[in-house]
Amino acid sequence: MKRRIAILGSTGSIGTQTLDIVRQHRDMFEVELISANSSTGLLVQQAKEFDVNNVVICDESKYAEVAEGLKDSGSKVFAGIDSLCSLVAAEDVDIVVGAMVGFSGLRPTLAALEAGKIVALANKETLVAAGSIVTRTMREHNAVILPVDSEHSAIFQCLLAAQGNAVEKIHLTASGGPFRTWSKEQIAAATATQALKHPNWSMGSKVTIDSSTMMNKGFEVIEARWLFDIPAERINVVVHPESIIHSMVEFEDGAVIAQLASPDMREPIGFALSFPARIPVGNKKLDFGELGKLTFENADLDRFPCLALAYEAIKRGGNAPCALNSANEIAVAAYLKGEIGFYDIARLCEQALVGLNFVAAPSLDDIFATHNETAEKTRAVIR
Repeated sequence: MKRRIAILGSTGSIGTQTLDIVRQHRDMFEVELISANSSTGLLVQQAKEFDVNNVVICDESKYAEVAEGLKDSGSKVFAGIDSLCSLVAAEDVDIVVGAMVGFSGLRPTLAALEAGKIVALANKETLVAAGSIVTRTMREHNAVILPVDSEHSAIFQCLLAAQGNAVEKIHLTASGGPFRTWSKEQIAAATATQALKHPNWSMGSKVTIDSSTMMNKGFEVIEARWLFDIPAERINVVVHPESIIHSMVEFEDGAVIAQLASPDMREPIGFALSFPARIPVGNKKLDFGELGKLTFENADLDRFPCLALAYEAIKRGGNAPCALNSANEIAVAAYLKGEIGFYDIARLCEQALVGLNFVAAPSLDDIFATHNETAEKTRAVIR
């Protein structure tokens, strides 16, 4: 039987690449549900191409536009996060691809897990903000999270070969972003246009800026802590500019298993959709003679303080990672608008941790309160 997919954030980078895999394997998958925040034109186009049953526009003010665009189709149109949370729990959905940007992905992901779904998770902020709640919900409802981030998919694939042996350390690889070789003074003056020029990956603007600050890698440390139940102090970040080794797992005898592939998100997306099978996804195959060599460097916490802040947040625990995520979302949006400088992102995130109303064991209500309070405080500082 075909696997029926819901794609939360179908118009973004992960969403469009997921649909490309479906396009290549229509015999294996069908798209039951798609959603977008505000990209109405592309959402309508996708619904028509894939004959999608349910379409959700999260920005309720754009409902009429989507409904008009799909009035002659068989698609049913809904608006708002509440509708999305209800639809992902439906029996006609097998796999939920969590590709929404930022904190907005938390509620729909929890709704899918509460319904016992397989969640192919690309939205790392969900685990950053509420990792203990998300993983507990998964266990309580016998749901499954399959990682879509290339690094976490790599760790997962390495662990499949571990035969149950205990993990000594995880090595998360990082490209180093566009400013890997820049001085601190050069980075301080970097514009958003420069920060968006990632050397290896094609991603949305938010995650590309996070990559340039290395906050993305910090969030991945937090995500890995929850996905693989390993303390953050045993998760090492190593800069690997070629982005060929996507991560490595080290064992107590010193052996290291690595997962390698071309830098193309369709590989980890395809593996999550087809697991445990592997399917062709149209990516470039590796030519080791052409590669010649692979290089590695230690991460520089002085030039990239956001990575250090992420380690600090997960060390403090509780609602600290949630506050860090919230401040970063607001700061990145302001940086993209030219309202603040590059290192102001780290300064704002640090202030959020310093001024946090700390909750050691937050409930879901505490997480939403922390997110909203931190966001407003950060906006106030920017103003």
